[in-house]
Amino acid sequence: MSTALPHPSPATVRVVCVVYHPGDELASFARTLATASATPTELVIVDNGTDPTVARAVADEVGARLVATGDNLGYGRAANLGARDAQTPWIVVANSDIEWQPGSLDTLVAAAEAHPTVGAAGPALLNTDGTVYPSARELPSLTQGAGHAVFVRLWPGNPWTRRYQARQQTTGAERPAGWLSGACLLLRREAFEAVGGFDDGYFMFFEDVDLGDRLGRAGWTNLYVPQAQVTHVGGTSWREKPASMISAHHASAARYVRRRYPRWYQWPVRQAAALGLRLRERSELRAAR
Repeated sequence: MSTALPHPSPATVRVVCVVYHPGDELASFARTLATASATPTELVIVDNGTDPTVARAVADEVGARLVATGDNLGYGRAANLGARDAQTPWIVVANSDIEWQPGSLDTLVAAAEAHPTVGAAGPALLNTDGTVYPSARELPSLTQGAGHAVFVRLWPGNPWTRRYQARQQTTGAERPAGWLSGACLLLRREAFEAVGGFDDGYFMFFEDVDLGDRLGRAGWTNLYVPQAQVTHVGGTSWREKPASMISAHHASAARYVRRRYPRWYQWPVRQAAALGLRLRERSELRAAR
């Protein structure tokens, strides 16, 4: 008498990993992801580079789906592409330089499922030395952001920078946040789709700040879940063209300020923030040469 084999359980999470000329860290990402959840996950690797050889090899090894864009679409646009046809209730968007701790994804999903208003949840991001990176932050105010951008290089101890940095500290308890780092972000698909996903206009950087802002305005909660922990190796997306990344960071910051504070009476502070960002960009580009 034969016994029918049980059908595999449907995945509850689609994991979208955006890469650009990845190295060995992608295989480590996929290997540790397998330990992060006891339930099935879908892994979609979106390769923004011109040579998908490494991404294809990892995808074939672990049974992931590869989306080779053939061009650098930017982080948010590529993440949207990877999430486009998802049927799972949850979507994770993560960098390839994340290493998952055992059970970390299950812990993150369980915390988010306990609160129906949670639209996004983020784990504690550990540096390689075990310290915690501040990944759950408050939305920057216009005046604090402008004062920080203008004076941080010339006057590091200025009051705007002190208040800005104090607001960015990560506490050790589960709590709501203004925005969560896009390095590893769990999204309720319903909420992500309701706000239109990431803004494609951000090539790289600040797309996570903007998403957290729009989720909050739509009534969703961004939840920091420190009991779920992952290690952020860091820096792999900066291996090529660091000057371009510096410019992209400042362009995205300027876009966020313009879109977040569009009213006519905010023009002077917008201009001060733009000036500060231009000065910081020039300083950082000189230092990178």
